[in-house]
Amino acid sequence: MTLFRFTNWPLVLIFSLFCNCVLADDVEDPASAPPSITLAPGPEYMDSVRMFQGIPTLERAPNGRLWAAWYGGGVTEDRHNYIMLVTSGDDGRTWSHLKMVVDPDREGPVRAFDSCLWLDPTGRLWLFWAQRNGDWKSRTGALPYLFAVTTDDPNSATPHWSKARRISKGIMMCKPTVTRDGNWLLPTAIWFRKESCRVLASTDQGKTWSLLGAATIQDPKERNCDEPMIIELRDGSLQMWVRTRYGIGQSRSTDGGRTWTDVVPSQIAHPVARFFVRRLASNDLLLVKHGPIDKRTGRSHLTAFISTDDGKTWKGGLLLDARSGVSYPDGFQKKDGLIYVIYDFDRQGKKEICMAVFTRADALAGKDVSGKVRLHVLINEATGKNPG
Repeated sequence: MTLFRFTNWPLVLIFSLFCNCVLADDVEDPASAPPSITLAPGPEYMDSVRMFQGIPTLERAPNGRLWAAWYGGGVTEDRHNYIMLVTSGDDGRTWSHLKMVVDPDREGPVRAFDSCLWLDPTGRLWLFWAQRNGDWKSRTGALPYLFAVTTDDPNSATPHWSKARRISKGIMMCKPTVTRDGNWLLPTAIWFRKESCRVLASTDQGKTWSLLGAATIQDPKERNCDEPMIIELRDGSLQMWVRTRYGIGQSRSTDGGRTWTDVVPSQIAHPVARFFVRRLASNDLLLVKHGPIDKRTGRSHLTAFISTDDGKTWKGGLLLDARSGVSYPDGFQKKDGLIYVIYDFDRQGKKEICMAVFTRADALAGKDVSGKVRLHVLINEATGKNPG
C-alpha cells in the first residue's frame, strides 16, 4: 500500500479510514493478491508453445551473471500473460531454460506484465512486475498493482527468492534512480490520467516506499503509457522522461521529486514507443531510441546516442538493430565500461529477445571502434504459432 506523509493528525485519521476502504476494494480485485512464484516451470511454459513474447529487461549480478526477464503467453497483450526469467553465466553467450515464471492465475483474468530487473546498491536483485484484472486496453476502472521479489544472492544460478510483495498501485518498468543524497526513486505510472507519472521514494533501502510526487501530461489526447524514467542532472535537479503520443516528453523537479513541472515535448523525435536513458560511469547520458535524434521513425533502427551536456545535445549514433519490429530497450553498464542493451523483435512472429553489447566510444563513433561490439545476440526465441 502506498504511504503518504501527513503532519496533521485529523488528516491521519481521515486517511486511515480511506486506506481501509481501499484495502476492502483491493480484496475484491484478484489482481491485488501476491502470486506464488514457480521455480520449476512445466511444459505449458515451453518456448515451443509460447505464441507471444516481448517487453524485456536486463541486469547483471556482481560476479557477472546476467539475468533477463520479459512477459509472454496468450496471443498478444492479454489475460494469459505471465513473467519469465532466465540467466547466463557466460556473459550472454548461452542462456538457461526458464528459471522462474510468475503466472497469477494461469487462465486469467489476471495478467502479469511489464517487468523490470534492478540490482540495488546493496547487491540485492529486484524483479518488479505489474498485475491487472483484464487486458491492456482497460484504461479505466481498477488500477494495476506493482509487485516485487528479491534475492540476496544473484551470483547464483539458483538463488533463493523472497515471497512476492505488493509495493503500490501502478506500473513500473523503468529502473529506479539512486540520488546523490541516497534516496531510491522508483518511477511508476497509472496511464491516461492526471498525475499519471508517479514517483515512489524509499529512504530505508527498499523496506518501505511512499508516494513522493507526480507529473501530468496536461492534454489528455497526448497521454499514453508514460513509462517514466528519472535522471538526476549535474545541478542536482531531476529530469523525468515520459512516453507520450507525440514521442518523448520531459518534466523537471528542483525539490528532490516532490513537485514536478507539467510534461512538455522534448527536442527529441520519437515514435509512440519505449526508449531507454541512463547515466553512464563517465557522467555522460546514454539514450537508446528509434532512428536519428531529429527524425521520427517507426519501431525500427534502434540506435544508441551519447550526451556530454546532460541531454542538451546528442552525439554519435551506433545502430543496434535496423529491423522493423524492434522495440523496448533496457540495460546497464558494467564497471569496465561495456554497455548491455536488451530488446524484443517481432512479438508475434519471430518472437525474439535480443541483446547488444558496445562501449561509449562505439556509440560516439557510430561504429565498432572498441572491437567489443556484439549485435543481434539471441537470448530467447519462442516458436509457438500465433493465429494472429
